[in-house]
Amino acid sequence: MQTFSAADGTDLAYSTIGAVDSDLPPALVVPGGPCRGVDYLEDLAGAGADRSLVVLHPRGTPTTGGRSNGWWADADDLVALADHLGLERFDAVGHSAGTRLVLAASARFPDRLQRLALVTPAAAWLTDAAWDGDAIGGRRGDPAVFAALESLTGAQPVDQRQWDAARAVEGPAGYAHWTARERVHSTVGDWELAAVEAWFTGVPDDAAARILAAPRVPTLVIAGDADILSGVAPVEAYAAALDADLRVLADCGHYPWVEQPDAFREALGAWLVD
Repeated sequence: MQTFSAADGTDLAYSTIGAVDSDLPPALVVPGGPCRGVDYLEDLAGAGADRSLVVLHPRGTPTTGGRSNGWWADADDLVALADHLGLERFDAVGHSAGTRLVLAASARFPDRLQRLALVTPAAAWLTDAAWDGDAIGGRRGDPAVFAALESLTGAQPVDQRQWDAARAVEGPAGYAHWTARERVHSTVGDWELAAVEAWFTGVPDDAAARILAAPRVPTLVIAGDADILSGVAPVEAYAAALDADLRVLADCGHYPWVEQPDAFREALGAWLVD
């Protein structure tokens, strides 16, 4: 892990996974959560075998600390990392909530972002497509998962203890299956309620409109057909609104490098070297 200085002088962390000797410039990666410890990304199933992946540790993550200024403002940090690495224009990969920061950076700095890969994005906020996670739960034949999610409705955590309990209940919804592999992965990457709350502060009311009105950047969206958290219909609408290429991975939840590593490595790896 290394550090760099953000525009406001705050020291932020970053780490590198994948090939470090490639002739290609690194792609920058923003994890989700939001503000979840970046170790949950693992090595992204080896997708960076032919190109370095430099992972931003956003404000509020355990390895950077502090508090987010809101995902819209924190787009400054992604550009500051690119400056630190000497990248005039760069490709960015975002996962889940991290895709918001990537899209904010693309809208606010259209001359810097070159291409985007958005993995199982949090999508319903960008369009009016209704979340269809309940239907996905039914197709999976696991009504208990959706019932657990319903139990959280209207009961927003008010402290870290309640937050941790809610995450434990929600855990199985992130995956198409719930084997030992998924169970272990669901526990990786610490995150705090206060950090999550900060991530969503100070975001302009017209953020979605500004993103949709911004110049288009070539974009790949990778989705899972069993992703209860993001849903399927919202991600399809999201990809269409961004004029993005959409790859839906079969038998796959919110973490495709965990459940479909070969298909994910093929999709993201091909994009990285294209």
